[in-house]
Order: sequence, then C-alpha cells, then structure tokens
Amino acid sequence: MSGEPTVLICVGATKAGTSWLYDHLRLHPDCHLRSIKELHYFDMQHHRNFDRYLAGLTRRATALTAERAGAPARALARLDRKLADVADWRAVVDLRADDLQAYRDYLLGGHAGQALVADLTPGYAPLPEDRFRQMAELGADVRFVYLLRDPVARLWSQMRMTARRQVADIADYPRRALMLMRQAIRDIAGGKTDREDYAGTITRMQGVIAPQRLMVMFQDDMLTPAGLARLWSFLGIGAGQADFGRRVLEGVSLPLPPRLQAKAFAVLRPQYDFVARLFPALPESWRKTLNEVHA
Repeated sequence: MSGEPTVLICVGATKAGTSWLYDHLRLHPDCHLRSIKELHYFDMQHHRNFDRYLAGLTRRATALTAERAGAPARALARLDRKLADVADWRAVVDLRADDLQAYRDYLLGGHAGQALVADLTPGYAPLPEDRFRQMAELGADVRFVYLLRDPVARLWSQMRMTARRQVADIADYPRRALMLMRQAIRDIAGGKTDREDYAGTITRMQGVIAPQRLMVMFQDDMLTPAGLARLWSFLGIGAGQADFGRRVLEGVSLPLPPRLQAKAFAVLRPQYDFVARLFPALPESWRKTLNEVHA
C-alpha cells in the first residue's frame, strides 16, 4: 500500500550497539518503535520455542505491574504503554503461527504517520536464508542493518553479559565469564557457529536482500556524527539528537587474559579476514586487536 512506513530489521550483532541504536530510534521524531526492542518473531517461528517467550512476557508484565503499583503519577502513562505493548505482543506470540500480518500489525500499533517502524533483534543473525527472504517480503520497503564490532571484544562482551545473568553472587562472575569464554572458543573451534559468524550472516543476507536495502556497518562508525548521518540517510529519516558518550548495557568490566584473547582470535580469524575483504579499512578497535595478538 502507498504511504506505508519503511520497516527496519536490525539483525545484530549482539553486543554491537543495537541497544544504543534502539534508544536513539525510539526518541527520533521520524520513527515509531514499540517498547519491546527485541521481538524475536522470526527466530521463534524457526525454532518453535513460543513457550520460552510467553514465559518471558509473563515475567515482564508482572514486573511492570509491580512497578506501576508504587510509581508516581507522572510515570503511569509510560508504564501503561509498556504494559499494553507486552499484552499486544503476547497476543501475537500466543497465536503460535507464522502470521506476518499479525507481526506487521504489532509494529504499526499506535503508528501516527512516522517514516520508520523497526524490530531490532540480534537473535535473527544466525537464521537461514529463507527467513531473511521472508523478512525482505514483509513490505514494500524493508531495510536491513547489521552492526559489526571487533569479533574478540564482541564475543567477550557477550560472555560477560551471559555470566552476569547466570550468577546470583557477583563474586562468582569472573570465574563464570572465563568459563563461558573458554567454552565458546571450543565450540567455534569445533565448527559450531552462532552470533559470532559475521561471514555466514552477511553471506546469507546478501543472497536474498537487494544491495540497496542492506547496510553492514561498523559499530565504531555508527558512534560518530558522520557515520550516524550516513545511517539515518540509509533509513530515510532526518537528522536527530545523538549522545555519542552514552553506553547502553555496557556490562561489568573484566579484562580478558592475553592467552585467552589469543585463543579467541585464532578461532575468530576467519571473521576478521572475511570482513577485511569487504572493508579493507578496518576500524582502530579491530586493528588494535590484530596488533595485540601479534605483539
């Protein structure tokens, strides 16, 4: 239909700035985003794990209801919108069906003529080509963004995030994070691919998405005025406010031991090589890792 908004699907990468991007899109006057950042619609359809997400939505609604009970009057409208978003999305998930119209209707719920609606779900990155094709057929103008971060730093950040969620006592956090990192390195060395596989994700997307609809971008570039302006232009939205000093969900700091860094680099070397073929001028953060492991 004419006049419909652009649909943005951001497929990650995990711990590569997607939360920062979501927050800036959410506040942008040309964008309409619901309060749930990661919808997981397409990976739910692929894995058929609806119960997992229904349970999460139930927990979210319970937490919001408890927060509302003690909230000041000025916060009630915001909390009510969040509760409505959870209820609306739960209704879609509860269909347990591959219903693109229901998914699209959710994205457009409350839409008031803004140029862009969006779903930012890093869990889409490992999906097969046919799921990316399905996303591309969602509307007349669907655009994809894939943000890249230095592979070793990204993997370590993801393992730290997972470790923090798993431990009840912060004293157990360093040991758990290192254990998870070692396991991830073993998995990758054994041929298991997941969210670290930039090469696989980009190759699958390029197979079914028109080049003018896909932007693969370094997180480092997005976090600059020129880079963000380029991203906004790709999305067809105007210039907006940006806080380049703000970090979202940065995680608990923990140094990665040099020997483990070297092992991670060894198994992730194909990712560095693949991306360097696409973008020979790698960002400083990537070159820093390359220099450190070869020092």
